Amino acid sequence: MGFARACSVALTGVEGVVVEVQADLEAGVAAFTLVGLPDKSLVESRDRVRAAVVNSGAEWPQKKLTVGLSPASVPKGGSGFDLAVACAVLGAAERIDPASVADVVMIGELGLDGRVRPVRGVLPAVLAAAEAGYRQVVVPEQTAGEAALVPGVSVLGVRSLRQLIAVLCDEPVPDEPQGDDAGRPDTMLAGLLVPGAGTGTGLASRPGGDGGVPDLADVAGQGVARKALEVAAAGGHHVLLSGPPGAGKTMLAERLPAILPELTRKEALEVTAVHSVAGLLAPGEPLVTRAPYCAPHHSATMQSLVGGGNGLPRPGAVSLAHRGILFLDEAPEFSVRALDALRQPLESGQVVVARSAGVVRLPARFLLVLAANPCPCGRHSLSGAGCDCPPSAVRRYQSRLSGPLLDRVDLRVSVDRVGSGDLLGQDGGGESSAVVAARVREARARAAHRLAGTGWDSNGEVPGHELRTRLTVAPGALLEAERDMERGLLTARGLDRVLRVAWTVADLRGADRPEAADVAVALELRTGIPRGVPLRAGAS
Repeated sequence: MGFARACSVALTGVEGVVVEVQADLEAGVAAFTLVGLPDKSLVESRDRVRAAVVNSGAEWPQKKLTVGLSPASVPKGGSGFDLAVACAVLGAAERIDPASVADVVMIGELGLDGRVRPVRGVLPAVLAAAEAGYRQVVVPEQTAGEAALVPGVSVLGVRSLRQLIAVLCDEPVPDEPQGDDAGRPDTMLAGLLVPGAGTGTGLASRPGGDGGVPDLADVAGQGVARKALEVAAAGGHHVLLSGPPGAGKTMLAERLPAILPELTRKEALEVTAVHSVAGLLAPGEPLVTRAPYCAPHHSATMQSLVGGGNGLPRPGAVSLAHRGILFLDEAPEFSVRALDALRQPLESGQVVVARSAGVVRLPARFLLVLAANPCPCGRHSLSGAGCDCPPSAVRRYQSRLSGPLLDRVDLRVSVDRVGSGDLLGQDGGGESSAVVAARVREARARAAHRLAGTGWDSNGEVPGHELRTRLTVAPGALLEAERDMERGLLTARGLDRVLRVAWTVADLRGADRPEAADVAVALELRTGIPRGVPLRAGAS
């Protein structure tokens, strides 16, 4: 009779629970029982592990074998437990020293030939192991770079079970072929990239395709909209771009990622963890350093936006756009249920999805950009353009963006049709993305210095109570905002969002606190009512 244990990680969303894989051998009819709430793919590991052990040159124990996954109350799934199950069985059979695997976290799928195949979610799994106090992990060689992103953890990347047995037993490590030499793609990476993953969510590492990063200098005219994008990038504020077709709403939104700052190390780990679970990490790029850009089609369902699927929910567009941009083009064409489902993540920065299989909490701190036409035909706001939509159709179309959703949008900008003078002018467009991005970085640095030690990273995250009490504006700066509240133009939430935008405008011009002019700019960007202040792209 023998007993051994190893460790692995069960993922629920992007959160992990360390699972102890226990193997027990006792006299009796040869059988292999797996207990501990495994799913179908994990139950199938019995056959994979047996074949991998035999084909790796080890002897399979001909006894009654029971493998338990503890805690038994946590649902477990996927093929990432194979490596831990195999080592626990070999430890119980005394092929390897049970003490050498007792406190080692192992993540990886086994092929029938004993090769170790990569699985999704390695980064959040190693993060969970590190938080639980484990300092040694074994992962497939292809994901060793991803696991090494976690500080304080010793990572061993292996190509096969034979190599791992040799390392654990202090034997010469056999050489294993690295990949296919026939020029074909490495089949070992098939488990990392899920076919079609991210397609329905519109995730793109670079908006505009592979022709280069779109530049703001390409945009003709649209000074107010460019100013709104700069404010949105500097403070993390949500934007609604409303205007006729062809005015440049999509063009503006696609250039927003170019003026966002690089992700910090903490933000990059958060984003990479979500993309790892979703199967969207590109091979050879273990760390996402740029803000993601996600632009789902307007036919996307509520589940594809906020997360869902069979069993435990998977990350949706709001989570894949975490620390980046979620762009909803033709926003009124989205279903009302899908749009209203955005309310909770817009406020809390996370989404909680409950299913019969369990509850999953996913990060969702994104910058929302909405683009909308004024009516179904798009010509309602143009004089002499001949709008064919009846008033009832216009009202029904515009009401698809509900009041509670729009109340959470900080900047509402009217994008007018570009005139021939701007479009055909010889003096070129406005400032380039590099110039605007430099001002955005300076504004973010000012905000970060002011918010140091608070847990908030940008003005768009600061709660309203803190804005009204601790972060005070100049005397008399809120008089106009108070009058708008009395006239019903602003809600209490709207006032808080005006204050956030005012702080960002002040940061962009290098001021210590917002003045009346900064509040006026914030009010005009929110309500569209002229306030007698200049609204143009460039330094305020």
